[in-house]
Amino acid sequence: MKKKLLTSLFIIFSILTTKSYCIEFDVKAKTAILQDYLSGEILFEKEPDLPIFPASMTKIMTSIIAFDLIKSGQLSLDEKFFVSENAWRLSQAGYSSMFIMVDDQISVENLLKGIIISSGNDACVALAEGIAGTEEEFAIMMTSKAKEIGMNNTNFANSSGINHPDNLSTVRDILIMSNYLIKNYPNFYKEFKKKEFTWNRTGGDPITQGNRNPLLYKNIGVDGIKTGFLAYEKFSLAASILRGDRRLISVGSGFINRTQRSKESQKLLTWGLTNFDTIEIAKKDIKFLDLDVWLGKKDKVGVYSNTDIYKTIKTFSAE
Repeated sequence: MKKKLLTSLFIIFSILTTKSYCIEFDVKAKTAILQDYLSGEILFEKEPDLPIFPASMTKIMTSIIAFDLIKSGQLSLDEKFFVSENAWRLSQAGYSSMFIMVDDQISVENLLKGIIISSGNDACVALAEGIAGTEEEFAIMMTSKAKEIGMNNTNFANSSGINHPDNLSTVRDILIMSNYLIKNYPNFYKEFKKKEFTWNRTGGDPITQGNRNPLLYKNIGVDGIKTGFLAYEKFSLAASILRGDRRLISVGSGFINRTQRSKESQKLLTWGLTNFDTIEIAKKDIKFLDLDVWLGKKDKVGVYSNTDIYKTIKTFSAE
Protein backbone atom coordinates (compact mmCIF):
# COMPACT_ATOMS: atom_id res chain seq x y z
CA MET A 1 0.00 0.00 0.00
CA LYS A 2 2.76 2.46 0.99
CA LYS A 3 4.66 1.68 -2.19
CA LYS A 4 1.52 2.31 -4.29
CA LEU A 5 0.80 5.59 -2.48
CA LEU A 6 4.35 6.82 -2.91
CA THR A 7 4.32 5.83 -6.58
CA SER A 8 1.11 7.76 -7.21
CA LEU A 9 2.35 10.84 -5.40
CA PHE A 10 5.70 10.65 -7.19
CA ILE A 11 4.00 10.55 -10.60
CA ILE A 12 1.88 13.61 -9.73
CA PHE A 13 4.90 15.49 -8.38
CA SER A 14 6.95 14.63 -11.46
CA ILE A 15 4.25 15.89 -13.80
CA LEU A 16 3.97 19.17 -11.94
CA THR A 17 7.66 19.89 -11.54
CA THR A 18 9.32 18.54 -14.68
CA LYS A 19 10.43 21.20 -17.15
CA SER A 20 12.53 20.55 -20.23
CA TYR A 21 11.80 23.41 -22.60
CA CYS A 22 14.94 23.31 -24.71
CA ILE A 23 13.43 24.34 -28.03
CA GLU A 24 15.71 26.78 -29.83
CA PHE A 25 13.87 30.00 -30.54
CA ASP A 26 14.36 33.77 -30.48
CA VAL A 27 12.49 37.01 -31.16
CA LYS A 28 13.80 40.36 -32.34
CA ALA A 29 13.15 42.22 -29.12
CA LYS A 30 15.45 43.66 -26.50
CA THR A 31 13.50 41.84 -23.81
CA ALA A 32 10.55 39.43 -23.99
CA ILE A 33 8.60 36.79 -22.08
CA LEU A 34 5.86 34.24 -22.86
CA GLN A 35 3.62 32.46 -20.36
CA ASP A 36 0.98 29.76 -20.35
CA TYR A 37 -1.78 31.50 -18.38
CA LEU A 38 -3.43 28.38 -16.92
CA SER A 39 -0.30 26.58 -15.74
CA GLY A 40 1.62 29.77 -15.00
CA GLU A 41 4.70 28.30 -16.65
CA ILE A 42 7.15 30.47 -18.54
CA LEU A 43 7.67 29.10 -22.05
CA PHE A 44 10.18 31.68 -23.27
CA GLU A 45 12.18 34.50 -21.77
CA LYS A 46 14.82 36.90 -23.02
CA GLU A 47 16.35 39.28 -20.49
CA PRO A 48 12.98 39.35 -18.65
CA ASP A 49 14.27 41.38 -15.70
CA LEU A 50 16.02 44.05 -17.74
CA PRO A 51 14.69 47.50 -16.69
CA ILE A 52 12.47 49.12 -19.30
CA PHE A 53 10.37 52.24 -19.66
CA PRO A 54 6.91 50.64 -19.92
CA ALA A 55 5.43 53.53 -21.92
CA SER A 56 1.67 53.12 -22.45
CA MET A 57 1.66 49.64 -20.91
CA THR A 58 1.61 51.75 -17.73
CA LYS A 59 -2.07 52.35 -18.51
CA ILE A 60 -2.86 48.77 -17.54
CA MET A 61 -2.15 49.68 -13.92
CA THR A 62 -4.01 52.98 -14.25
CA SER A 63 -7.06 50.95 -15.26
CA ILE A 64 -6.54 48.39 -12.48
CA ILE A 65 -6.59 51.10 -9.81
CA ALA A 66 -9.97 52.26 -11.11
CA PHE A 67 -11.27 48.68 -11.32
CA ASP A 68 -10.24 48.03 -7.71
CA LEU A 69 -12.11 51.13 -6.53
CA ILE A 70 -15.20 50.21 -8.55
CA LYS A 71 -15.14 46.72 -7.08
CA SER A 72 -14.92 48.09 -3.53
CA GLY A 73 -17.77 50.53 -4.12
CA GLN A 74 -15.58 53.63 -3.78
CA LEU A 75 -16.01 54.58 -7.44
CA SER A 76 -18.71 54.13 -10.07
CA LEU A 77 -18.64 54.11 -13.85
CA ASP A 78 -21.22 56.89 -13.91
CA GLU A 79 -19.20 59.23 -11.69
CA LYS A 80 -17.90 62.28 -13.54
CA PHE A 81 -14.58 64.09 -13.18
CA PHE A 82 -13.69 67.63 -14.23
CA VAL A 83 -10.93 68.01 -16.80
CA SER A 84 -8.09 70.20 -15.57
CA GLU A 85 -5.86 72.32 -17.77
CA ASN A 86 -3.06 69.96 -16.78
CA ALA A 87 -4.92 67.02 -18.32
CA TRP A 88 -6.01 69.01 -21.37
CA ARG A 89 -2.43 70.07 -22.18
CA LEU A 90 -1.51 66.48 -23.00
CA SER A 91 -4.10 66.45 -25.77
CA GLN A 92 -2.31 69.44 -27.32
CA ALA A 93 1.24 68.13 -26.96
CA GLY A 94 1.31 65.52 -29.72
CA TYR A 95 0.75 62.54 -27.42
CA SER A 96 -1.94 59.92 -28.03
CA SER A 97 -5.12 61.56 -26.73
CA MET A 98 -8.82 61.23 -26.11
CA PHE A 99 -9.08 64.98 -26.94
CA ILE A 100 -10.87 66.11 -23.81
CA MET A 101 -11.65 69.79 -23.10
CA VAL A 102 -10.85 71.94 -20.06
CA ASP A 103 -13.66 72.06 -17.47
CA ASP A 104 -15.60 69.33 -19.23
CA GLN A 105 -17.13 66.63 -17.02
CA ILE A 106 -16.44 63.11 -18.23
CA SER A 107 -17.69 59.83 -16.79
CA VAL A 108 -15.28 57.28 -15.41
CA GLU A 109 -16.60 54.83 -18.00
CA ASN A 110 -15.67 57.10 -20.90
CA LEU A 111 -12.29 57.96 -19.40
CA LEU A 112 -11.50 54.25 -19.06
CA LYS A 113 -12.48 53.63 -22.68
CA GLY A 114 -10.35 56.59 -23.70
CA ILE A 115 -7.42 55.04 -21.82
CA ILE A 116 -7.85 51.42 -22.82
CA ILE A 117 -8.92 51.79 -26.46
CA SER A 118 -7.69 55.24 -27.54
CA SER A 119 -4.61 55.19 -25.28
CA GLY A 120 -5.38 58.76 -24.24
CA ASN A 121 -2.72 60.28 -22.02
CA ASP A 122 -5.06 63.17 -21.26
CA ALA A 123 -7.72 60.72 -20.06
CA CYS A 124 -5.16 59.11 -17.73
CA VAL A 125 -4.41 62.41 -16.02
CA ALA A 126 -8.11 63.30 -15.72
CA LEU A 127 -8.85 59.92 -14.12
CA ALA A 128 -5.80 60.11 -11.85
CA GLU A 129 -6.66 63.61 -10.61
CA GLY A 130 -10.29 62.67 -10.13
CA ILE A 131 -9.37 59.68 -7.98
CA ALA A 132 -6.35 60.91 -6.02
CA GLY A 133 -6.38 64.69 -6.33
CA THR A 134 -3.03 64.83 -8.12
CA GLU A 135 -1.28 62.60 -10.60
CA GLU A 136 1.66 62.30 -8.21
CA GLU A 137 -0.55 60.84 -5.49
CA PHE A 138 -2.14 58.49 -8.00
CA ALA A 139 1.30 57.25 -9.08
CA ILE A 140 2.01 56.37 -5.44
CA MET A 141 -1.18 54.30 -5.43
CA MET A 142 -0.04 52.58 -8.63
CA THR A 143 3.37 51.67 -7.23
CA SER A 144 1.82 50.40 -4.01
CA LYS A 145 -0.53 48.17 -5.98
CA ALA A 146 2.39 46.93 -8.08
CA LYS A 147 4.27 45.81 -4.96
CA GLU A 148 1.11 44.20 -3.58
CA ILE A 149 0.73 41.90 -6.59
CA GLY A 150 4.43 40.99 -6.87
CA MET A 151 5.77 43.56 -9.34
CA ASN A 152 8.96 43.96 -7.34
CA ASN A 153 10.98 45.76 -10.01
CA THR A 154 8.42 48.41 -10.94
CA ASN A 155 8.01 52.05 -10.01
CA PHE A 156 5.33 54.27 -11.51
CA ALA A 157 5.95 58.00 -11.77
CA ASN A 158 2.85 58.95 -13.75
CA SER A 159 -0.46 57.53 -14.94
CA SER A 160 0.19 57.44 -18.69
CA GLY A 161 3.74 56.20 -19.21
CA ILE A 162 5.03 59.34 -20.92
CA ASN A 163 8.74 60.12 -20.57
CA HIS A 164 9.94 60.03 -16.97
CA PRO A 165 13.25 58.59 -15.71
CA ASP A 166 11.58 56.98 -12.69
CA ASN A 167 8.75 55.26 -14.57
CA LEU A 168 10.36 51.83 -14.74
CA SER A 169 9.36 48.18 -14.99
CA THR A 170 10.33 44.86 -16.61
CA VAL A 171 8.54 42.56 -19.03
CA ARG A 172 8.23 40.03 -16.20
CA ASP A 173 6.42 42.59 -14.06
CA ILE A 174 4.19 43.65 -16.96
CA LEU A 175 3.30 39.96 -17.33
CA ILE A 176 2.37 39.78 -13.63
CA MET A 177 0.19 42.87 -14.06
CA SER A 178 -1.50 41.41 -17.14
CA ASN A 179 -2.26 38.20 -15.27
CA TYR A 180 -3.79 40.15 -12.41
CA LEU A 181 -6.04 42.07 -14.77
CA ILE A 182 -7.26 39.04 -16.72
CA LYS A 183 -7.84 36.91 -13.60
CA ASN A 184 -9.52 39.49 -11.39
CA TYR A 185 -11.43 41.61 -13.90
CA PRO A 186 -12.56 39.40 -16.82
CA ASN A 187 -15.53 41.65 -17.60
CA PHE A 188 -13.49 44.84 -17.65
CA TYR A 189 -10.78 43.04 -19.60
CA LYS A 190 -13.24 42.70 -22.51
CA GLU A 191 -12.72 46.43 -23.16
CA PHE A 192 -9.13 45.70 -24.22
CA LYS A 193 -10.26 43.78 -27.30
CA LYS A 194 -12.58 46.48 -28.63
CA LYS A 195 -11.22 47.84 -31.89
CA GLU A 196 -12.54 51.39 -31.69
CA PHE A 197 -14.07 54.00 -29.40
CA THR A 198 -16.18 57.00 -30.41
CA TRP A 199 -15.94 59.96 -28.07
CA ASN A 200 -18.86 62.38 -28.37
CA ARG A 201 -16.85 65.32 -27.10
CA THR A 202 -18.28 68.60 -25.90
CA GLY A 203 -18.01 71.48 -28.38
CA GLY A 204 -16.79 69.40 -31.29
CA ASP A 205 -17.55 66.61 -33.70
CA PRO A 206 -17.42 63.01 -32.43
CA ILE A 207 -13.96 61.45 -32.64
CA THR A 208 -13.56 57.74 -33.46
CA GLN A 209 -10.18 56.20 -32.75
CA GLY A 210 -8.98 52.66 -33.29
CA ASN A 211 -7.27 50.40 -30.80
CA ARG A 212 -3.49 50.56 -31.29
CA ASN A 213 -2.96 46.84 -30.67
CA PRO A 214 -2.10 45.54 -34.17
CA LEU A 215 -2.77 41.90 -33.34
CA LEU A 216 -6.46 42.55 -32.72
CA TYR A 217 -6.85 42.98 -36.48
CA LYS A 218 -5.11 39.70 -37.39
CA ASN A 219 -8.08 37.49 -36.41
CA ILE A 220 -5.78 35.01 -34.68
CA GLY A 221 -7.50 35.03 -31.27
CA VAL A 222 -5.70 37.95 -29.63
CA ASP A 223 -8.05 39.72 -27.19
CA GLY A 224 -5.79 42.41 -25.62
CA ILE A 225 -3.92 43.99 -23.99
CA LYS A 226 -1.70 47.15 -24.55
CA THR A 227 0.90 48.70 -26.82
CA GLY A 228 3.59 51.18 -25.88
CA PHE A 229 6.07 53.53 -27.54
CA LEU A 230 8.80 55.89 -26.36
CA ALA A 231 11.61 57.23 -28.53
CA TYR A 232 14.26 55.71 -26.26
CA GLU A 233 12.51 52.41 -25.50
CA LYS A 234 11.12 52.02 -29.03
CA PHE A 235 8.03 49.84 -29.46
CA SER A 236 6.51 47.45 -26.93
CA LEU A 237 3.48 45.21 -26.64
CA ALA A 238 1.74 43.09 -24.03
CA ALA A 239 -0.59 40.68 -25.83
CA SER A 240 -2.85 37.79 -24.92
CA ILE A 241 -4.16 35.11 -27.25
CA LEU A 242 -7.06 32.76 -26.51
CA ARG A 243 -7.52 29.52 -28.43
CA GLY A 244 -10.31 27.40 -27.01
CA ASP A 245 -9.49 27.13 -23.30
CA ARG A 246 -5.81 27.92 -23.81
CA ARG A 247 -4.45 31.38 -23.14
CA LEU A 248 -0.91 32.59 -23.68
CA ILE A 249 0.39 36.01 -22.62
CA SER A 250 3.43 37.66 -24.16
CA VAL A 251 5.26 40.86 -23.35
CA GLY A 252 8.02 42.32 -25.50
CA SER A 253 9.90 45.60 -25.56
CA GLY A 254 12.58 47.17 -27.72
CA PHE A 255 11.09 46.37 -31.12
CA ILE A 256 12.60 48.79 -33.63
CA ASN A 257 9.36 49.68 -35.42
CA ARG A 258 5.63 48.93 -35.54
CA THR A 259 6.01 46.24 -38.17
CA GLN A 260 8.58 44.34 -36.15
CA ARG A 261 6.48 44.67 -33.00
CA SER A 262 3.47 43.13 -34.72
CA LYS A 263 5.37 40.42 -36.61
CA GLU A 264 7.60 39.28 -33.74
CA SER A 265 4.82 39.32 -31.13
CA GLN A 266 2.62 37.20 -33.39
CA LYS A 267 5.56 34.87 -34.02
CA LEU A 268 6.13 34.43 -30.29
CA LEU A 269 2.49 33.64 -29.55
CA THR A 270 2.20 31.28 -32.53
CA TRP A 271 5.39 29.48 -31.47
CA GLY A 272 3.93 28.93 -28.02
CA LEU A 273 0.67 27.55 -29.36
CA THR A 274 2.43 25.28 -31.86
CA ASN A 275 5.10 23.83 -29.59
CA PHE A 276 3.21 23.40 -26.32
CA ASP A 277 -0.04 21.99 -24.99
CA THR A 278 -1.82 22.63 -21.71
CA ILE A 279 -3.19 19.61 -19.85
CA GLU A 280 -5.55 19.57 -16.90
CA ILE A 281 -4.25 17.72 -13.84
CA ALA A 282 -7.00 18.54 -11.37
CA LYS A 283 -10.01 20.80 -10.91
CA LYS A 284 -10.70 22.58 -7.66
CA ASP A 285 -12.72 20.48 -5.18
CA ILE A 286 -13.18 17.64 -7.69
CA LYS A 287 -11.68 14.23 -6.92
CA PHE A 288 -8.87 13.34 -9.30
CA LEU A 289 -7.37 10.26 -7.63
CA ASP A 290 -8.39 7.36 -5.36
CA LEU A 291 -5.84 5.95 -2.93
CA ASP A 292 -6.15 2.59 -1.16
CA VAL A 293 -6.49 2.72 2.63
CA TRP A 294 -5.01 0.03 4.85
CA LEU A 295 -6.99 -0.91 7.95
CA GLY A 296 -9.16 2.18 7.66
CA LYS A 297 -12.89 2.75 7.91
CA LYS A 298 -12.97 2.97 4.11
CA ASP A 299 -11.12 1.00 1.48
CA LYS A 300 -10.21 4.13 -0.48
CA VAL A 301 -9.79 7.84 0.08
CA GLY A 302 -10.28 10.48 -2.58
CA VAL A 303 -7.61 13.06 -3.39
CA TYR A 304 -8.76 16.62 -4.05
CA SER A 305 -7.07 19.90 -4.89
CA ASN A 306 -7.93 23.29 -3.40
CA THR A 307 -7.16 24.93 -6.75
CA ASP A 308 -7.20 24.13 -10.46
CA ILE A 309 -3.93 22.51 -11.55
CA TYR A 310 -2.62 22.59 -15.10
CA LYS A 311 0.64 21.49 -16.68
CA THR A 312 2.32 22.69 -19.85
CA ILE A 313 3.92 19.99 -22.00
CA LYS A 314 5.78 20.04 -25.27
CA THR A 315 3.83 18.83 -28.27
CA PHE A 316 5.03 15.71 -30.04
CA SER A 317 6.10 17.82 -33.01
CA ALA A 318 8.43 19.77 -30.71
CA GLU A 319 10.19 16.69 -29.33
